[in-house]
Amino acid sequence: MTEKTAVMICGHGSRDTAAVEEFNVLSTHLKKRLPDYDVESGFLEFARPMLREGLDKLRDRGATRILCLPGMLFAAGHVKNDLPSEVNEFAAEHPDLDVRYGRDLAIDSRLLKAAAQRIEEAEQAASGTVDRKETLLMVVGRGTNDSDANSNVCKVARMLWEGLGFGWAEVSYSGVAYPLVNEGLDRAVRLGFKRIIVFPYFLFTGILVRRIYDWTDEVASAHPDIEFLKAGYLNDHPLLIDTFVDRVGEMLTGENVMNCQLCKYREQIIGYEADVGAPQVGHHHHVRGIGTDGDTDHSHGHHHDHHHHGQSHDHAPGEES
Repeated sequence: MTEKTAVMICGHGSRDTAAVEEFNVLSTHLKKRLPDYDVESGFLEFARPMLREGLDKLRDRGATRILCLPGMLFAAGHVKNDLPSEVNEFAAEHPDLDVRYGRDLAIDSRLLKAAAQRIEEAEQAASGTVDRKETLLMVVGRGTNDSDANSNVCKVARMLWEGLGFGWAEVSYSGVAYPLVNEGLDRAVRLGFKRIIVFPYFLFTGILVRRIYDWTDEVASAHPDIEFLKAGYLNDHPLLIDTFVDRVGEMLTGENVMNCQLCKYREQIIGYEADVGAPQVGHHHHVRGIGTDGDTDHSHGHHHDHHHHGQSHDHAPGEES
């Protein structure tokens, strides 16, 4: 029998219509870049189609191998637990299929270049020029209850700080982790920099990105002596698409190995010792496919043996940071 390989792009899902539209644009880009594969996409919660619907479509269209690609930046609860739970359940029901699970985008040189370009675009759009040594860069992550994922945001910030030559860099989060953006900015303004660039290290727009920009506006209005720039998020940057395509290739060669050394579900990480060996059970059943805010009728294979359980709700289609 001839193998027919398909790709399932796995997003988180959002009530925000614009966020879902941007995720779908990403899916369109990947379909163009992967012409030899049958490509579908789906979501863990809120938006349609649901992951299971997409997987069923691929199987019905004759796929014999399905590569499940997490559309998320970093590996926290969704990548380590919720997505594998869904994928493993489907694979167990269809032992005739070769179902493989990929890894998160992680820290990648191409994503750092894309991030740098978003920051540079904000500088170029500014009315004046401020030396980077007089500029503080605030990198904002999603925030989860996984310290490994949160620490990745710190690494991204440090590499952008050194690579672009800013005078200082700070990290904050849109939720769950400390400090939140407003708290981080309140601290940042005390450091005496002429300009602060706020960069959401996110894939897509949504409630959280708008909250980040709103917080920035509030702090800026209270400190008119400091210039605040709001950099764009990654969105469908070509280098992001390149990275996704590489993750698909890794599933075929067996290189899609996550970093398990600091995984709180495998190792006793400080403060999360009780999470070791937690069951791999999804927690999105109650909101699967209930719809976005734009809907008027909604109510309120080979499996990766990595993980487990986490409780970090991302309400954007593909964020995990």
